[in-house]
Amino acid sequence: MSLLSLQNLTVRFGGLVAVNDFSMEVEQGTIHALIGPNGAGKSTVFNCISRFTTPTEGRITCDGVDTLALPEHAIAGAGIARTFQNLELLYRMTVLETVLVGITSRTPGYMPFLPGMKRARIEARAVAEADEIIEQMGLMPWRGTLAGELDFGRQKMLDVARALSLRPKLLLLDEPAAGLRNREIAFIDELLVRMSREMGITIVLVEHVMQLVMSVADRITVLNFGQKIAEGTPADIRTNPQVIEAYLGSDAHA
Repeated sequence: MSLLSLQNLTVRFGGLVAVNDFSMEVEQGTIHALIGPNGAGKSTVFNCISRFTTPTEGRITCDGVDTLALPEHAIAGAGIARTFQNLELLYRMTVLETVLVGITSRTPGYMPFLPGMKRARIEARAVAEADEIIEQMGLMPWRGTLAGELDFGRQKMLDVARALSLRPKLLLLDEPAAGLRNREIAFIDELLVRMSREMGITIVLVEHVMQLVMSVADRITVLNFGQKIAEGTPADIRTNPQVIEAYLGSDAHA
């Protein structure tokens, strides 16, 4: 069953067609990679799903909800969270505070001015949940560290942790492995599989690190010049002549 459905999506910026009549179905509980050369339209698709961009034409539904009919601020409440290719962290907040932002935003009855005992109980539950996420991301030793003082790899992990704090049905990951070392990519590999298989989160992954994509993706869609040129399993994509010519190169199926 599809959790996310994109139907005939077109995005025009003046005379530029960034995405052209693009459709994609993402099955619930799977990892679906969206790949292609720089400028292919991948980030534009992400921006449409997360409502940073309104498509010129087309329809987007998530879990049966028409997301284009929702106000932009309601997207997180609809179960959609994302990370960013260029990190958008609040660098003067600690790791714990960053994760708590997402948790408290969806905590019913959370109000800073509540009576002491009730507020303390709600805050304690929020902190416990935040600590669980921080532990999952391997960030517990840096729980009290400012986001701006973390190295790049841990900032990437914090970006994912913040997205997870929303308890998303659908998680959009924009190049989570970019700039990471091999051991960090291996951690991301294991994390994505765990989030999908054990936590039931549906993941759409934009990524240029093909080692990661081919390892974790259940299905791959390939964009080029705003149009879908191929879709299938990693084995299908690895040997597709059109994809090899446009993006992967001749070594991809060697």
